[in-house]
Amino acid sequence: MLKTLAGLAAAMILAVPAAAAPAAQDPNKLFADSKVVVRDRFSDEILGKGPDLVFIPGLASSRATWKATAERLRGKYRLHLIQVAGFAGEPARANAEGEVVVPTAEAIDAYLVEQKLSPAVVVGHSLGGTTLLYLAEKHPEHLKKVFIVDALPFFGGMQSPNATVDSVRPQAERMRDMMLKSAGQATAAQLEPQMAAMSKDPAARHMIAEWGAASDRTVVARAMYEDTLLDLRPGLAAIRTPIVLMHPDNAPLGVPAGVMEKVYAGLYAPAPTVKLKLATGSQHFVMLDQPDQFAQELDAFLAGR
Repeated sequence: MLKTLAGLAAAMILAVPAAAAPAAQDPNKLFADSKVVVRDRFSDEILGKGPDLVFIPGLASSRATWKATAERLRGKYRLHLIQVAGFAGEPARANAEGEVVVPTAEAIDAYLVEQKLSPAVVVGHSLGGTTLLYLAEKHPEHLKKVFIVDALPFFGGMQSPNATVDSVRPQAERMRDMMLKSAGQATAAQLEPQMAAMSKDPAARHMIAEWGAASDRTVVARAMYEDTLLDLRPGLAAIRTPIVLMHPDNAPLGVPAGVMEKVYAGLYAPAPTVKLKLATGSQHFVMLDQPDQFAQELDAFLAGR
């Protein structure tokens, strides 16, 4: 079952094309009254008033992942909507070459300190959640608490609990090289059928496909490769940051009830401060598939319940 899910996720990423030409107006600015701060590895759209709350989207994803949440919370919080350079139409800038995942995580951490947001309350999805696990291990003093949506401590080990960095490296290299050698600009319509594992909602699948069609192929290829080989399992036991991790049951994909609870309980068993929450009737983009469940769990997290 895990092998099937990993294959579907890989198929989605393999089809990501070269970057589209930049539009005259920033396509990733969601709110007319917001402020956008641009850094080498990411940008930050800031809006609202109140305590600071930071959001990080996943691989090849837009900050629009959090748009509905931002609309709901902007009256209570000062929101920071991160967009990683090279994803979903954001210019690649410093991510145009070299490593992506760890340098971007370190750049976000430095930004939290620079802007006096630390110790920060941060929400991350997928690779954004993996970024937060990395920061919880490397810079715990800069995090107050974390809410993660469907991220793994070792994506390369998704197919087997016995997987190691060395055992998955050849597959990761093949995937990266296939992506780097591919050519042509795929459209969202061409990518959309491959989003079946990402969301149960057709409109959400189309939106995610549009993000992929606007992403820089080389940035996504390198980020996917690095994410596959980033093994955070050895540091889980030392994490002291309070973490809520919300994951799907993948029931729309035909996964039997109870299976995913066991999978995630096993993956995060060494982490004493990780509290697992199940999203029923959901796939990878929980906030899009089950917005009410997501909102309820996020509000409880923010309220300290």
